[in-house]
Amino acid sequence: MNPDPSPDSNALRRTGLANGLAAYLLWGLIPLLFAAAAPTGALELVSHRVIWSLLFCAILLAFTGGFKRTWKIVRSGRTFWLLALASVLIAVNWTGFVYGVETGRLVEVSLGYYLNPLISIGLGVVFLGEKLRPLQWLAAGFGLTAVIIVGLGIGRMPYLAFTVALSFGLYGLVKNKVGGRVGALEGMTVESAVLAIPSAIYLLVLASQGLSTFTGFGVGHVIIILVTGPATAIPLILFSAAARRIPLSWVGMLQYITPTMQFITGVFILGESMSTTRWIGFFVIWVAVVLLCTDIVRRSRRRL
Repeated sequence: MNPDPSPDSNALRRTGLANGLAAYLLWGLIPLLFAAAAPTGALELVSHRVIWSLLFCAILLAFTGGFKRTWKIVRSGRTFWLLALASVLIAVNWTGFVYGVETGRLVEVSLGYYLNPLISIGLGVVFLGEKLRPLQWLAAGFGLTAVIIVGLGIGRMPYLAFTVALSFGLYGLVKNKVGGRVGALEGMTVESAVLAIPSAIYLLVLASQGLSTFTGFGVGHVIIILVTGPATAIPLILFSAAARRIPLSWVGMLQYITPTMQFITGVFILGESMSTTRWIGFFVIWVAVVLLCTDIVRRSRRRL
């Protein structure tokens, strides 16, 4: 058994827990920001999100002296191309997420983020040779059942849930391949830079056709669009700070805060309808969540 944590260790864990809670709470609130950005469409909003995230990251790099580290990543070859692939995957994730908000399907998106840990586990089995523990197998079974039930409730396969779950799961897999060689800020800067050129071209095309919504809806709308930059970067930086200070098992359980907030926002704030079948499906996915959290706690205790 490990000795009791020192006071300094406890302070670090408290700080890490606060950072983690803040990150997931901010991610849970982001749908309200995107809903307020209407009538800006998904692709336009994601393009703005990329541009203003890059600008915000550049400002932070200027204060932290991180430009040399970032340039080193750009010249690294394999690491750069992995981050380029990660940028494409996170763009797909962002677009699916924003599209879900603007089309009144945030609840379906939340299902995707509930499923994400199960998708990540499956990718670990396929690509990393990991083995599933019994509770993980059981949770996977409940997760698959939940998707089938929710699909029956909405009359089709919940493809939006799969889009956000699979894209974010693959994003995590690619970032796993990158490893700890790249800091959160530097990695996000490179990913944003890769997406910046196509994003800028898309925004210029919209503007040339008179279809841009950036201006024309008041100063408040412009501010909302600009805020998507720091709203993207800040939670990721907080998460990175948390991941270095708290056990991975804590991170595993904190991640369910965001989809829970998304579900509550979709049903009780944005007024999405919930049939009995959909309620049953979400009850099943919550059972899967309890099973996964139980497995995390058991594994954590065995390591003590």
